[in-house]
Amino acid sequence: MKRSKIWKTMAVTMTCVILLAGNVTAQENAEILTEVEAAVSDSLTEQGIVQTTAGSVQGTINDGIYRYLGVPYAQATERFVPAEEVEPWEGIRMADTYGPMSPQGSILGMSGNGDETGTDNNCQNLNIWTPGMNDGEKRPVMVWLHGGGFSTGSANEATYDGENLSRSGDVVVVSVNHRLNIFGFLDLSAYGEKYRYSGNAGLTDIVAALEWIQDNIEAFGGDPENVTVFGQSGGGAKVLALMTTPYASGLFHKGIVQSGATETMGVSFTSKEASTRLTERILENLGISSDNIEKLQTVPASELQAASNQALQDTAEEFQIPASLGSGYGMEWGPVVDGDYMPTSPVTEDSFAEAGKDIPLLIGSNLNEWTTIMPSMNQNQITEEVVDAFVQAYPNEEESEAQNVDTLIRLPMLKIMSHKADQNGAPVYAYVFTYDESSMGAYHGAEIPFVFHNIGNDSSTEVLADQITQAWVNFARTGIPSAEGLPEWEAYDRENGATMILDTESELVYNHDKELMTLLAPDYQY
Repeated sequence: MKRSKIWKTMAVTMTCVILLAGNVTAQENAEILTEVEAAVSDSLTEQGIVQTTAGSVQGTINDGIYRYLGVPYAQATERFVPAEEVEPWEGIRMADTYGPMSPQGSILGMSGNGDETGTDNNCQNLNIWTPGMNDGEKRPVMVWLHGGGFSTGSANEATYDGENLSRSGDVVVVSVNHRLNIFGFLDLSAYGEKYRYSGNAGLTDIVAALEWIQDNIEAFGGDPENVTVFGQSGGGAKVLALMTTPYASGLFHKGIVQSGATETMGVSFTSKEASTRLTERILENLGISSDNIEKLQTVPASELQAASNQALQDTAEEFQIPASLGSGYGMEWGPVVDGDYMPTSPVTEDSFAEAGKDIPLLIGSNLNEWTTIMPSMNQNQITEEVVDAFVQAYPNEEESEAQNVDTLIRLPMLKIMSHKADQNGAPVYAYVFTYDESSMGAYHGAEIPFVFHNIGNDSSTEVLADQITQAWVNFARTGIPSAEGLPEWEAYDRENGATMILDTESELVYNHDKELMTLLAPDYQY
């Protein structure tokens, strides 16, 4: 017999035994039933069993934090179309191992991981960490979207383990797997109504996850009316996409973007014209036409990836799409601005996407990003004037570090936060993370262990981790980032340029690097 049925049988049996023991009134009967139900509920809670809309799941418990891995929120029975609701199951589903992730694609001119182990088009699953379940609490829900652009990565990486964040902030942490690269963003809308949303299938997955959270997260101790989406790099760009599509309206309430944009991935996304031409090239490479378009459902994943790589480069050159890293042209997978699912890009000509107007935004980048990891990417012309401006902007940094200041991501961040502030809607809070670990610089992703409080046993950075984790949690809880030991965090606008420098000695500064950015990129308009 399934365990869920066993518990129901036990509840009925216990009630019958009590009733047979003597005469009881209707009120006493109701009280007995309530006590029995509470006892059964307590027993289920002790075992980490939660009822979802599709069936019961059982997680694991570690030091007071419940963990649920690989929980399905939807299911993709076909490629390139929105996933369907999960087929219900009987009994209790164990949620103690990570679920499949999307097949991985190439990114930034680097070849993708050809190992398809653990990958599947049906990768619509999420991971949950919570301090309590079925307890009636209304904890903030923090939904993590992983990096890797829209082409690679997964929610299953150890770096993204949400246990410490959940514990330190008394929040429910969720991380989401969804379709990527050609599986998530191949625009087949010209080939039939079935594929109307294929160019944004990966985004429809994330929206489906947010819908699942609305229906189920309360049982995991979370508040469906207080959901924050946050992500780094490509994950931050996904947050911006969610702030742009009206199909996500009402499903989340705050956004955090960590180093999450370049000009062509976050400020803007793929145009309809470029996506249409890209698809034509891929189909040509595969020998597929509108007459046999369904062959795409069975082409091996490796062949799909191979057919797309050259097509991406050829399309980038035709439309003169600047490469995200380095010089020349390059096109990456991402949402398609189709006028429907994505009405516009996040940044519009004189404002920001309408769907994001009432969403508070915490946004920032790291001082060095790619410059210390890939020094060849740094194209800055360093003059004495630039060095002086750098020292003024970052007086606590070594003068020699002027050559490593990032503009690739910092400038798009300034454009996004400025346009968002121009809307006069929900506030924008800005930061620059400058902490230098082991002379590596504040590199791309260096802030992630601090956000998740996964810094290990390094006591020297514990205070900074406490502050950053608390600031992120308080933003999720109230819409205002704050933490003990941090200055009051003022909202950003063009006039004040209020920005929190996050380091072992954090400081709120105003328009601190305006002159520096102007010198490094005199033609950039934000």
